[in-house]
Amino acid sequence: MQAFPCPFCGLRNESEFHFAAEAGKVRPDTTVAISDEQWASYLYTQNNVKGAVREIWMHTPCAELFILERDSVTMDVIGSAALRGAS
Repeated sequence: MQAFPCPFCGLRNESEFHFAAEAGKVRPDTTVAISDEQWASYLYTQNNVKGAVREIWMHTPCAELFILERDSVTMDVIGSAALRGAS
């Protein structure tokens, strides 16, 4: 098993975490009409970059969202930071 660093609780087993989204993915403006294709693209299309990625994860025991930076090839964790105030 892999360990992920929760910025609030410290190093924990990966089974305690839930992937939420790619960091920086922008939700379509739903105050105006959008097509089914645009909505489906937002929901299901992922960048799937090889190498360093920034993702939003949730640590389910503390219910906090945070940014996890990892290498998508080696699965090595580069770092983590609280989502609040993250850029």
